[in-house]
Amino acid sequence: MTFQLPGLIAVLGLVGLFAALLGDGWRDVLAWLGLGLPAALGSWPLRRRMTTSIQTGQFGIKH
Repeated sequence: MTFQLPGLIAVLGLVGLFAALLGDGWRDVLAWLGLGLPAALGSWPLRRRMTTSIQTGQFGIKH
């Protein structure tokens, strides 16, 4: 149960890589989705964390 989401993200990345290497046309769209979604999912928590630190005024080192 713990590794389902990371495993799904890894599979999306692999599908995107293979689609980018093996073809053109609709495979380019599959490659963009397969590589873009993991990047977006990985950057979403970082953006949320940065927004929270800006709102609370806590930057850098915690005291």
